[in-house]
Amino acid sequence: MDFSYGDFPILHDVNLCMDGPQLISIVGPNGVGKSTLVGCICGLLKPNKGNIEINDVDLEQYKTRDLARIIGYVPCTAKDSFPLSVTDTVLMGKGPYNGWKTTDADLKAVYNVLDLLGIRELALRNFDELSAGQHQKVMLARGIIQDTEILILDEPTANLDIKHQLEVTRLLSELVTQRNMMIIMINHDLNIAARYSDNIIILSGGTVYSIGKPEDVITAESLEAVYGVQSEIIDRNGHPYVILDDPDYSNLERHAGTLTDR
Repeated sequence: MDFSYGDFPILHDVNLCMDGPQLISIVGPNGVGKSTLVGCICGLLKPNKGNIEINDVDLEQYKTRDLARIIGYVPCTAKDSFPLSVTDTVLMGKGPYNGWKTTDADLKAVYNVLDLLGIRELALRNFDELSAGQHQKVMLARGIIQDTEILILDEPTANLDIKHQLEVTRLLSELVTQRNMMIIMINHDLNIAARYSDNIIILSGGTVYSIGKPEDVITAESLEAVYGVQSEIIDRNGHPYVILDDPDYSNLERHAGTLTDR
């Protein structure tokens, strides 16, 4: 699969096959096409070359509502600025099933997912009055309540502090098993990705550098090749853990010590 914005190529020779319930993290430096890739997978963008199939059916063959029952998408930042309540905002995730009709079961589902994310107290607040982190959790709730086979998340923890990054990623990992679903997320934290992901896709230069289990793809060699950084990878309870090294900073410290001694 290839994708370009006009004459500017973003993705090239991308060939992926993802199957079964699992949490997949997409990682890689800024500007390598991560958001573009998930945009193509969920049908927001159309590849210039190649095609995407879901359940052996070309993506373009699906009607919009039918596709929305299979794939849910949560963007990196919520651009919506409407004065709807959080409850009504999350209910929008039920649109592919009920249109604008709301049932008691739908409201129960909303409160269940708000409880799941620990934000029930926001239910009656207006969406456009929330903080960036609260926005992110509400949009995640809207994606979860859509109850799809595949949930695609563009940096779902981008506006969250460290504690909530861990909580949300752990929750997503649990949802894979509880709801028998595939979750694909863009993640910039390699250690969180390595801890909770079943598989990791590393993008570099607009194509797939490697794909596989965290212990197979998160290596010192791959991080140097893709990110241009030196690191040490240690084992933490069966998961790779990245310790970054910065030789330039070490040299700076030595140089500063020399100047102080003078």
